[in-house]
Amino acid sequence: MQPLNLQPLNLSVLDLVPVFGGADASYALGQALELAQAAERLGYTRYWVAEHHDMPGLACTSPEVLLAHIGARTERIRLGSGALLLPHYKPLKVVESFHLLASLYPGRVDLGLGRAPGGSAHVSMALSGNFLENVRKLPESLRGITELLQGNYEWEGEPVTARPTPPVTPEPWMLGTNRKSAAYAAEFGTGYVFGQFMSDLAGEDVLPAYREAFVPSRLCPEPRAIVALGVVCADTEDEAKQLAGAGDALFRNEGDTLEPSPLADRKLLVGTPNEVKARLEQLSLLYGVDEFIIVTMIPDYRKRLRSYELLAEAFWNA
Repeated sequence: MQPLNLQPLNLSVLDLVPVFGGADASYALGQALELAQAAERLGYTRYWVAEHHDMPGLACTSPEVLLAHIGARTERIRLGSGALLLPHYKPLKVVESFHLLASLYPGRVDLGLGRAPGGSAHVSMALSGNFLENVRKLPESLRGITELLQGNYEWEGEPVTARPTPPVTPEPWMLGTNRKSAAYAAEFGTGYVFGQFMSDLAGEDVLPAYREAFVPSRLCPEPRAIVALGVVCADTEDEAKQLAGAGDALFRNEGDTLEPSPLADRKLLVGTPNEVKARLEQLSLLYGVDEFIIVTMIPDYRKRLRSYELLAEAFWNA
């Protein structure tokens, strides 16, 4: 049975920490902090940052470092990785880092995990060796993550604890764009974030499989799902379309088709705040979710922030 969505909808922010228009990385990171502080003020539930490597247009290679900086300058908003790329790392180091964050900012930390490389093949090899072999071992790594979070991890028969132990355990989430990632989230009893904005599949084809296969865990007793969408809001529909086109031109790889995919109206919602709100409410019912995490790729920091402000005003009269 399709779960009923709860009202009101929760909205969160996914920040790729882009470097726009001649800015340098320091300026881009300052804009990340400004977006996180605005998101908290406006009523967004979470602020997550992505991990990428050796990409000139993206400034965050270490989500946990940036989140520590942002946590010290915010008070309530949840902080998380969207995603930390697990094939590059050992489970113990990952959980130690996020336990430290959760000890600094109790009850505010999400550990979002992904299995993408986050960069070119050569960057991946420089970072962690044989990436494909690491992906093959992902079930073992996920098991290690969940055991460490629950305090029952062993290495060669001896207990190992990821310290410091925080007062509130970070929430684990698996992020992905297909049924494989959904299956991992279900098997290991974590929340699941479906990246609709990057996927050629539809949420109604992926999310039910996660829910049906879900194995309850102490970390996540019931299935929990969020959908990640691209959104561009402006005061008029024409302006929103212009901004979306500018973002598309900047981030589209040369040679990619300009033809919209069958899911184009779900990957990127473009329009006035009320138009986008209505579409999100429709998708909430279709997907059976009560939270969306929003990525807005407008190549202008002020207008990107304004898009998030307009969306918040439509939902909460912020």
